[in-house]
Amino acid sequence: MSAPAVIGGDGEALAAAAELAADFRKGAAERDAVRRLPYAELERLSASGLLAVTVPAEFGGADVRTETLAEMFRLLASADASLAQIPQSHFVYVGVLRRQGTREQQEFFFGEVLRGKRFGNAQSEAGTSHVQDIRTRLARRPEGSYVLDGVKHYSTGALFADWIPVLARADDDNLHVAYVPSDAPGLTVLDDWDGMGQRTTASGTVRLQSVPVPADRVVPHHLTFQGPQLHGAVAQLLHAAIDAGIAHGALAEAVDFVRTKSRPWFESVAEGHESATEDPLLIQRFGELAIRVRAADALLSTAARSVDAARAELTDDSAAAASIAVAAAKVTAAEAAVDVGSALFEVSGTRSALDSLGLHRHWRDARTHTLHDPARWKVQHIGRYVLNGTQPPRHGLL
Repeated sequence: MSAPAVIGGDGEALAAAAELAADFRKGAAERDAVRRLPYAELERLSASGLLAVTVPAEFGGADVRTETLAEMFRLLASADASLAQIPQSHFVYVGVLRRQGTREQQEFFFGEVLRGKRFGNAQSEAGTSHVQDIRTRLARRPEGSYVLDGVKHYSTGALFADWIPVLARADDDNLHVAYVPSDAPGLTVLDDWDGMGQRTTASGTVRLQSVPVPADRVVPHHLTFQGPQLHGAVAQLLHAAIDAGIAHGALAEAVDFVRTKSRPWFESVAEGHESATEDPLLIQRFGELAIRVRAADALLSTAARSVDAARAELTDDSAAAASIAVAAAKVTAAEAAVDVGSALFEVSGTRSALDSLGLHRHWRDARTHTLHDPARWKVQHIGRYVLNGTQPPRHGLL
């Protein structure tokens, strides 16, 4: 790959994301149908320079606003939700380096990102008592380096990554992130993801067997949560942006289908409406769906601005306000994605359910992606904050 483009600021980032989304939309249904993994598309994403937009300006990055980052994800997800999800962890682990990396680590890894290198993730584990029961071990050797052992699941982006950040517990049981090259000895990435939605994320298994890790590739992630932090807010904001994008994509497909393919219901014709777009009941329903999508967009923008405000002056109060704003956006966007993805068929009619059209990918993607973490707990935290002033916990998922 030639040297990536250099994104100069927020406007350039949004223009590049819109251009890529327009191209990625063309092949999204076919990629989903045959599960063609988006290697070529990810190379274009790397070449665009978008993967480096959160690198701090002092290291040569654009350091765009969080609102811009969220809009980038919304645009990409409106075209292809799987493709949009793949770099979510990339930006999360760039953020980990911003907060806890040493100067030397930042110089090295930000340089890698500016050269178009991609981060994946090896974070979640299956079969443990709960999602934060991390059992992968990072054992220290006598000379100071480490060795990794464990099995990770739902490792979105790992198959396409140059570097795989691995969440593990060190000998003191504290959480660390080890940045491991994808060709490290003892590391195996399996393409065994078979979800009904997000089919081309390749969110499979990562096996780690005595993987050597130099000391300067390990970051003390546990320190992130010892004070006010935006780690969880940013990660969840990007998930919310993906959901909002899915809702947009589903609504756009419904509009196009009804305009170009749907027949009017015979009772509507009897009342003088010659096309489906003139049916007052369909008009009413599209209005309702548009309101849902606009509400998700508005809360997404509000949440992103809240994160930016908190970053400018990070305190317990500002971090809490940002987390609650993101939680509200995530709940609303998740509901909109699932509901609009389902309503697409309601407004479009029987033909829209044909498997060959691939319109069901929006609902499948929404239903799968929104399972990352339960919205009901976000509603709980919002209620506790509003009613009792209880600040949300610092666990990285809010």
